[in-house]
Amino acid sequence: MKNEALEVLKNRRSIRRFKPEQITDEELNAVTEAGTYAPTGKGTQGVQIVAVQTPEYVAAVDAMNAKVLAQPGAHPYYGAPTILLIFETDECLTHELDGAAVCTNMLNAACAAGLGSCWINRCKQMFELPEGKELLRKWGLPETLVGVASIALGYADCEQPQPKARKADYVVRV
Repeated sequence: MKNEALEVLKNRRSIRRFKPEQITDEELNAVTEAGTYAPTGKGTQGVQIVAVQTPEYVAAVDAMNAKVLAQPGAHPYYGAPTILLIFETDECLTHELDGAAVCTNMLNAACAAGLGSCWINRCKQMFELPEGKELLRKWGLPETLVGVASIALGYADCEQPQPKARKADYVVRV
């Protein structure tokens, strides 16, 4: 069986080198809309997606992640011009699971749209920092949001990585 959705799932790879050009609004909307269709516990939609594209804020988020990583001067978002932040809200019942589903939908949508993306960790720790709380205030968002994951998003500036072979015992049928 072969279909377009399965091909995207099999071919999506983490991209760690991006062109500086910003993605289009149409591309961003397609990716974030896919996130809004992810499954959530009891259909609460208790996740908040924040698209960061202003260079000042992209740099601030990148620096916060590097701080949490304990590598000041590093660029954990690999120069991506867009960063997607996924937060759980007070309405979220299944916490990290809902955020992970939203993140995965957006990673796959990015691939389908011809964009490069990479799941980046440490979002929770970043928005526990005073500077993270300050960014939430500046953006008019509640400080009660809890970071789940983030995505580096843009046009790939590298060859598509090859997939690793799938391990033999990945699926067990009983």
